[in-house]
Amino acid sequence: MFFTIVGELTHIETFAVGTEIREVERLRKLYGRGRWRKRKGIDQIRLDDQTTHLAEVHWYEATGIGKKEFKIKRLL
Repeated sequence: MFFTIVGELTHIETFAVGTEIREVERLRKLYGRGRWRKRKGIDQIRLDDQTTHLAEVHWYEATGIGKKEFKIKRLL
């Protein structure tokens, strides 16, 4: 499912860092070494069918690399 983030992420929380992330080796191979964090937040998103929803979104982030691989976890 493709989506676009419409607003600004709020209620941002880090819930895994470094080796706590199961996929940290894959992230390092794809994007490079960094202090990888798995984070979550709440934001307005726009789906392919142009509907807008409030959703919990998860992503990976590293200093100097940025935010990667956004996922919708649930619609609120």
